[in-house]
Amino acid sequence: MLSSRTKRSNECGATLVEFAIAATVFLTAMFAVLEFGRALWVHNALTDAARRGARYAILHTPADAASVKNVVVYGDPAGGTEPLVQNLSASNVNVTYSNFAVGGGTVSVSISNYELQLNLPLLGANIQMPSYTTTSTGESAGFAPPNL
Repeated sequence: MLSSRTKRSNECGATLVEFAIAATVFLTAMFAVLEFGRALWVHNALTDAARRGARYAILHTPADAASVKNVVVYGDPAGGTEPLVQNLSASNVNVTYSNFAVGGGTVSVSISNYELQLNLPLLGANIQMPSYTTTSTGESAGFAPPNL
């Protein structure tokens, strides 16, 4: 019969191996939850940026398309240095005016080709986010046409 001392010496690294396996599973799950939450935040931020740009664009002419792009990227028509969403640039934003006249027509603002960089240890992956498009219809906004 084996003594209790012999049994314990055969199990010297078992606790360390079990901890390494459990910690790997736990940390993987924790990073996955954090990155999923960040991806959801970016999704909502891009949706809101397209919406904000369309609201701004409907009150401005097609000549102000650069200002519209600045509103989408920086939140300010004058521009800025730090985008609201990391790695978002004006090249990702497209502004389309259709049948536009003061008090009428539509404006479509879209964000496309945005890649979310995942912050996962040992894995440098990117996710191609879908296109975000918002279309707004122009209204009079207090403007009365002269033929009324």
